[in-house]
Amino acid sequence: MKKSMIFFILFICFGCSANNNYSDIELTWQKALVFIPGDNIYRNNNLSVEQVKIEQIEFNKKMPLLLYLHGCTGLGDGVFLRKLSSIGLVIIAPDSFARNYRPMQCNPKTKKGGKNLFIYDFRSAELTYALEKISEIKWIDFDNLFLFGVSEGAVTASLFRGNVFNGRIIAQWTCTGAPLVEGIGAPKDEPILAIVKENDPYYAPNNTKSQEGNCGNFMFDRLNSKSIIIKNLTGGDPHDVLNNEKSFSEIRDFIQRNLR
Repeated sequence: MKKSMIFFILFICFGCSANNNYSDIELTWQKALVFIPGDNIYRNNNLSVEQVKIEQIEFNKKMPLLLYLHGCTGLGDGVFLRKLSSIGLVIIAPDSFARNYRPMQCNPKTKKGGKNLFIYDFRSAELTYALEKISEIKWIDFDNLFLFGVSEGAVTASLFRGNVFNGRIIAQWTCTGAPLVEGIGAPKDEPILAIVKENDPYYAPNNTKSQEGNCGNFMFDRLNSKSIIIKNLTGGDPHDVLNNEKSFSEIRDFIQRNLR
């Protein structure tokens, strides 16, 4: 009986050891999903940085890269990102929920956010850590980097002040609200594409304070930027813009237009 118990404990500890080798911030990178264009072994699988051994992947040329920051409920099914990568770029999507301690900042049932505001500090750290890690990858074309944030991740994408991206995409966010989250921190000459749905319930007056509007209110001195408001259709998700063909076309064209 004692031998069985010892074996069981050892088995459990072994199963947990992989995550225990990484800090929380390292986990967000190691468990990041990778989407690679072309007909290859990665095409129909949601594989992580850790699984694909990303530094060892080989390409015939340097590849443009998009860093994707997911929304408040996580990475999702990857369908949109797989489709977007098919235009010819690699996408890496850090997983904030890979952390050992990671409460939610929103309630998807009530369409309310604003809980656990320290999560925004988590997300900012995850972006800067991802930028540090990609500097180690030889196949990346560092003249063609893009940033794409959705909802909670869009707050981080909009406020990041670094001058490292060809352009950034801000989806499902209004750039409006408390000083902690309001505004656009990108360099004035960096192109920005913002997409939000009309009357998004997350930003309605009965759900939050002073978050109505769109990022266009912060683009008057940004000549290369554009804010799009998509009408909400009956029966559709009133928050999600990624299931919209117009959104995909605009995002694809924005990236292709800003490749160097």
